[in-house]
Amino acid sequence: MDTEQLACIYSALILADDDVQITAEKMKTLLKAANVTVEPFWPTLYSKALSGCDVKELLSSLSAGVGSAGPAAAAPAAAAAPAAEKKVEKKEDTESEDEDMGFGLFD
Repeated sequence: MDTEQLACIYSALILADDDVQITAEKMKTLLKAANVTVEPFWPTLYSKALSGCDVKELLSSLSAGVGSAGPAAAAPAAAAAPAAEKKVEKKEDTESEDEDMGFGLFD
């Protein structure tokens, strides 16, 4: 991600935190006050992308989803480990069965 894009994202987050409507003009004003120069289309692009969104709600739902996915993601990984061990054991059993037959391929 480019520095210009990050500056626009941070300006949008600042505006959302202050409960101010996110517009291109307000983002440009904030960026100018921070002494950051960006291409003129970035604030317009981000303001249009976030025009119908409640940024605070979006962030809170995102953080709630990430927190609950952490332990759930660990459980399948833990369940996969015993399954892998069982597969290895089955391969060893088939090799020992071949040896118990009493003859080899080249006998």
